[in-house]
Amino acid sequence: MSSSRPAPAPAPGPRPGPALPVLQADCANCFALCCVALPFARSTDFAVDKPAGTPCGNLEQDFRCGIHTRLRDKGFQGCTVFDCFGAGQQVSQVTFEGRDWRAHPGTSRRMFEVFPVMRQLHELLFYLAESLTLPAARPIHGELRRALAATEELTRADAETLAAVDVGARRAAVNTLLLKTSDLVRATVPGRKKNHRGADLMGARLSGANLRGATLRGAYLIAADLSRADLRTADLIGADLRDADLSGADLTGSIFLTQAQLNAARGDAATRIPPSLTRPSHWS
Repeated sequence: MSSSRPAPAPAPGPRPGPALPVLQADCANCFALCCVALPFARSTDFAVDKPAGTPCGNLEQDFRCGIHTRLRDKGFQGCTVFDCFGAGQQVSQVTFEGRDWRAHPGTSRRMFEVFPVMRQLHELLFYLAESLTLPAARPIHGELRRALAATEELTRADAETLAAVDVGARRAAVNTLLLKTSDLVRATVPGRKKNHRGADLMGARLSGANLRGATLRGAYLIAADLSRADLRTADLIGADLRDADLSGADLTGSIFLTQAQLNAARGDAATRIPPSLTRPSHWS
């Protein structure tokens, strides 16, 4: 679904080690895996249904999107939001050593199977790498580095090993550390912090709300009004920000915010975002 070829978001801070894969999409070195391996359903995000393993009808022979500059106008907003965290080029150029699924059709089934696994591993690397840039998390930096090294080693495994990875177990183990990181970082904010973990806040009126240091992990904030809200040092991991209004909101210092979340939301020139992320081009 990254057929939109959006400008990649910089990795969060300096990389902890030279072996860490690039955690931002490099579509020029990917065989359009998001446009083929993943399914999508006809909705406000996608104009048509597409089963997994079937190339999108807009995909050209050179693995580029034929409607790249018109994706939103053509009803493919979902493509402009998706982020593989660099998994596409890792699978294409490292796991399968540059053999594309068109020239080597025998690789396609395994390649499409491995891509979603790699995408989740890279997402975990993204969060772990960010955690290691946070001074407040220093007491657990050792644990974070070990988790990062183990996850990074998996990303260099062969296709068969990757296909057999228990992603759920890996995510659960890393999430324990991410929760510790969140607690340490948010504890630096004085006073009582709001707990909206997993809350249904769809369409909520939170304009100007003080959410500094709050946990919004996994919260449903679809179409919520967060204009001018203070989200500094808030934990936003997994928060659904689709169509949320972030106009004038302050997200500086927020933790675990991704480029995909920003791309899914609405904002303006007054929205303050972390320096490691890019202001979406569709924001007013």
